[in-house]
Amino acid sequence: MAVIVLLAPTGQVGFELARSLAPLGQLHYISRADVDFSDTAAVQQKVAALQPDVIVNAAAWTAVDKAETEAEGAYLLNAALPQALAQVAQQQNAWLVHYSSDYVYPGNGTAAWQECDQTAPLSVYGASKLAGDIAIQNACAKHLIFRTSWVYAARGNNFMRTMLKLALSREALKVVADQVGAPTPARLIAQVSCLALQQALIKGAQVSGIYHLAPKGETSWYGFAEAIFAFVRKKGIALQLQPAKFEAINTDQYPMLAKRPANSRLNLTKIEHTFGMQMPDWHGQLELTLEELLSSQTLLTD
Repeated sequence: MAVIVLLAPTGQVGFELARSLAPLGQLHYISRADVDFSDTAAVQQKVAALQPDVIVNAAAWTAVDKAETEAEGAYLLNAALPQALAQVAQQQNAWLVHYSSDYVYPGNGTAAWQECDQTAPLSVYGASKLAGDIAIQNACAKHLIFRTSWVYAARGNNFMRTMLKLALSREALKVVADQVGAPTPARLIAQVSCLALQQALIKGAQVSGIYHLAPKGETSWYGFAEAIFAFVRKKGIALQLQPAKFEAINTDQYPMLAKRPANSRLNLTKIEHTFGMQMPDWHGQLELTLEELLSSQTLLTD
């Protein structure tokens, strides 16, 4: 039975991984309450003591705008920590599963990015994630790096939950419509990670590499919000938001500290071909996640 160590089991992705990884082996959790993730030596010591066969890193700096002014913190969590884990994985002959971002790409054009495309991050956050990817590739022979986009879940702070809270309390709302990608639920990330990991444990280092992990299809942030509102209204939930006051705007009308990629489309051919998967459509995944959220009745309480 494989010994699996999961870092950050209470975050959006970590919570789903804790549920999905459990049947695969003996699962150990390491949270921020156990060790300071910015203390890479302490993390290495704690992980190595468990003698893992698999290390799954769900820890990350995710505050995109804050990274612009706190670059050191972003690089500690997004680059130094993955490097430290990669070193332990190499020493233990273990697999390292890690999560990266569409923000490593320049975000121009309209073609879906392939894993072999030139990277050129537009932000400190994106640069820190790319540094982590490179560090893992250089330090660890057995790794699965999943680049995801627009992550959300039924719990935690994310776009889906924010839009619903705003629509329940405001009559007017403006959402960016010129950035395009695929909203990716944390549940799907966890499920696909586990399916890929099961095969990696059998096939070995030949399947090591970077993979895009997202649903099929594409939409804008405005389209994402539009789909959210349409679904909850269909469920009989009354929103304060007035349809006539729900407006699409351009990125330059909603300035933020970190520059966002306009094109976050991810080509899924590699992950589907390597692991024999068929990625589902983003819209169906959104409905599943909304069903979970609405059944939990925690939208305004956590």
